[in-house]
This record gives sequence, C-alpha cells and structure tokens, in this order.
Amino acid sequence: MPKKIPKSSWVKQAKEQIILGKTVQVRPLGGSMRGRIESGQLVTLQPTTFEHVKVGDIVFIKWKNNYLLHLIKEIKDKRVLIGNNLGKINGWISAKDILAKVTCIED
Repeated sequence: MPKKIPKSSWVKQAKEQIILGKTVQVRPLGGSMRGRIESGQLVTLQPTTFEHVKVGDIVFIKWKNNYLLHLIKEIKDKRVLIGNNLGKINGWISAKDILAKVTCIED
C-alpha cells in the first residue's frame, strides 16, 4: 500500500520516499496541471527512470532547486522537455532528474 503524505509538505516527504524506491500518494495543490490533475486530488507517484516514460506522462521531477509535477512534452536523446497542462513550457531536463511518474489520479 502506498504511503499517504499530507498536503502541506508533500514535495519534501514524497521525494524522500521516492528516493527510497517507495510508491507514494500525495494531494498536490495548485493549478498548473488543471485539466489533468485538479488541486487537492489524490495522486499516486511511482518511482521510475527515463527508460520507462513517454511523451504525455506526468512526472515528478527535479527542476532547478525545486521539484515539480509536470508533463513530458518531448524526448530527445537523454533529455526531456517539460511543461504544464496550460501550455507553458519550462525547458529541458536531463534523464537523471526524473524521479517518479503519476500512475493514478483520484478524487
């Protein structure tokens, strides 16, 4: 059973569990993934690697000095272009910055 993490501190605690190879459930807040993930929905994150993701997947990634849940827009070589569900493109990340992918979204 995935570990459930409180809304307020989901990023830090999810990262810690994912690094240990554990699947987690979080309730992220915000609107950048509106239409795919609504603020406060229960999201299951499963640890993954670059080899197991594809364009259109929602992934938990390291982005600069932070962590985000965003969409894979394009894959080229060992790099991934990420953006939100509202049309914004954030930029390219390396394969090693992908920590987990969304496997389930529930109310």
